[in-house]
Amino acid sequence: MLEKSYPYYLANKAQTSKEMMDVTDKYTGKRATRVAVPDAAAVEKAIAAAVKATVPMREFKPWARQAVLQHCADRFEARREELAYALCVEAGKPIKDSDGEVTRLIETFRIAAEEAVRINGETINLEIAKRLDGYHGYTKRVPLGPVSFITPFNFPLNLVAHKVAPAIAAGCPFVLKPAERTPIGSLIIGEILAETDLPKGAFSILNLDGKHASPLVEDPRFKLLSFTGSQIGWDLKTKAGHKKVTLELGGNAACIVDADQASKLDKVVERIIFGAFYQSGQSCISVQRIYVHESIYDELKRKLVNATKKLKSGDPKKKDTFIGPMIDEVAATRLHDWIEEARKAGAKLLCGGKRTGAMLEATLMENVPETAKVNRMEVFGPFALLAPFKTFDDVVSMVNDSDYGLQAGIFTDSLNHAMRAWNELDQGGVIVNDIPSFRVDNMPYGGAKYSGIGREGVKYAIDDMSELRLMVIRDL
Repeated sequence: MLEKSYPYYLANKAQTSKEMMDVTDKYTGKRATRVAVPDAAAVEKAIAAAVKATVPMREFKPWARQAVLQHCADRFEARREELAYALCVEAGKPIKDSDGEVTRLIETFRIAAEEAVRINGETINLEIAKRLDGYHGYTKRVPLGPVSFITPFNFPLNLVAHKVAPAIAAGCPFVLKPAERTPIGSLIIGEILAETDLPKGAFSILNLDGKHASPLVEDPRFKLLSFTGSQIGWDLKTKAGHKKVTLELGGNAACIVDADQASKLDKVVERIIFGAFYQSGQSCISVQRIYVHESIYDELKRKLVNATKKLKSGDPKKKDTFIGPMIDEVAATRLHDWIEEARKAGAKLLCGGKRTGAMLEATLMENVPETAKVNRMEVFGPFALLAPFKTFDDVVSMVNDSDYGLQAGIFTDSLNHAMRAWNELDQGGVIVNDIPSFRVDNMPYGGAKYSGIGREGVKYAIDDMSELRLMVIRDL
């Protein structure tokens, strides 16, 4: 069971409030718990506290930052079942996948603990001409100062971890606004952070709705805004002023299955099924477009449809459930309408397509028009389309014909095709012999085009949350 209510966190301390916000069980639709909502004065206090904590956090030694991160990872492990259950309830994520996200939460904090003590600079040889004899250059990285974070509902533990853990490792105080529909995981993280000896004001976690979160975007005292979510991120960037901005804004992930995969289709299908329908497709790198060489198209389609029809939908608290609810009925209705729009425009429904409340069946379509929303937009739900291709040049053009460019996958035995995919696909990452939905928490992660700017992955986020400072020494 969840707690009856949860506080917010202001300058490292739990706070209650007269105003409360309901958090629903995404499967039953009933209220599961309530969270305290801060007022405008609390938001100002959080920002002021982060500013005041700038120097103490900068002076908080790397070994001490590492100890905080290690403590958090240990406590997450001790509270694994509680975190997984809370995630299952608040996000509707099947319990086995919820447990997997707790594992990634722990791994992300452990990676950050390792990185905290190896944020290094370099020695630069400046004696590149006779006139520069006796000059020596040195660099180091210094924390930016206060940073603000806005996170989405779909990975409310690990996507929070990818902002919070690097901030601690880098020495930056932060203010976090978790997703309104899934704040509980963030608040448990806050409870554990409050057990540590982080300097006062090092963190605040505020349960705000979008309209009251503008100071996290616009206040010039923040030196960086890191936002993960929808295309509204571009609007936030225009309001952010002079601060650095990193955006992870989703994708329309394509997966290529090359002609030489005929003997491996069972393995390929297994991975595509996971990539397309894991967590009801509510992932920025969910497999949405599947491009298959024409010589194996019919066979892969048959296997994929059969496997999709066998997926178990229902209560995410049951261990054998693969497809749980979407985040709410509005989201499910939106995608169902897009599917119907494509069907009426000539697309063929291969399986699925039915909706009951927030539950939408795992859906496959083919012959989808190029202009259909399910082809052009990010579906963010349990849907994928199939299309055949003739040549590798054709499929490169098909993948790149998108406003998004987060990650792509390619199943191939051809080193030439793998290298061409890496060189020619306009994506933040290319995954060879696996799905675009693959992510390890120490790798650079981010996209091109509408998919955003900047990179996450602990080391790369630390780089964004710090700046390079140069010192030049001249011999006298």
